[in-house]
Amino acid sequence: MARALVTGGSGFVGQWLCRALVRSGWQVTATTIDRTPQPGTLSSEEVEAITWRAMDIRPGVDRRSLHGLLERDRPDAVFHLAAVAFVPAAGDDPMRALDTNVGATVRLVEAMRLMRAAGTLDPVLLVVGSAEQYGRHEVAEMPLTEAHECRPRTFYAATKMAQEHFALAAARADGLRVIATRSFNHSGPGQSDRFLLPALVGRALAARRAPGAPVTIGNTATVRDFLHVEDVAGAYIALVATGRAGQVYNVCSGAGTTVGALATEVLARAGVTSPLVPDPALQRAVDVPHLVGDNSKLRTDTGWVPSRSLHDIIDDLLHAAA
Repeated sequence: MARALVTGGSGFVGQWLCRALVRSGWQVTATTIDRTPQPGTLSSEEVEAITWRAMDIRPGVDRRSLHGLLERDRPDAVFHLAAVAFVPAAGDDPMRALDTNVGATVRLVEAMRLMRAAGTLDPVLLVVGSAEQYGRHEVAEMPLTEAHECRPRTFYAATKMAQEHFALAAARADGLRVIATRSFNHSGPGQSDRFLLPALVGRALAARRAPGAPVTIGNTATVRDFLHVEDVAGAYIALVATGRAGQVYNVCSGAGTTVGALATEVLARAGVTSPLVPDPALQRAVDVPHLVGDNSKLRTDTGWVPSRSLHDIIDDLLHAAA
């Protein structure tokens, strides 16, 4: 049985990934800085099947602790998801974002590098980055491939870019089997309502309880590329299995949708006829206007294809929130 270590395993994507791993027959260890998650995304049986390790791998945890974690659980693959994942939160506290998104990755890479040099452990390391790393490109350049220039516009994007650079440097210098992703937008049940689609679903359901009440929205012209989180988890497992070490992969649908169209679809599927009303407080000056990815490399190297639609994401969120 293959063994997986998932950092940030109690987070939104972490739980979906742990779920997919357990259902695929992996033996899973997951780190969390909080309590073991309650059943929800994971069934009670799946929660019990996972070995949970309480560990914060930001500053304050030294290399020996990480070495002990790796030595004890001896993973065949490490899925590094632990991060500050909300763009505004990184901007509000850049040092925390730097410590979490970059510092934790460097500590993990260092521990793995030393164990590989000693001949005791050599797992595949999947480092999860963000499409925000690409920054702003012209619409004519879409969809973006991995060869497009990265132009980070936020602290969050800069930390993810640095994380990728450090991890791939270790791959080049020390032979670590690192695979990096630039993951585009994804959503599904369990995601915080700080994020776009859960927030829209929450506002739509509130409007359904108060017919005629307006639904607020930010910039409706922004274009994003969405995957269901279940497909994202499948992509990560596929990359660990057959992705090429030292490479970067877009994890995306390849299709863009405006925020306005997303909001209209959410309202329609919720059975709400309320008007959409722009709210300047929901708009961010640093938002990239158009961000759509090309997933050809991921498909070619792994055979992965998405199985869930944008409608599935919205319906699953509505069902979970109802």
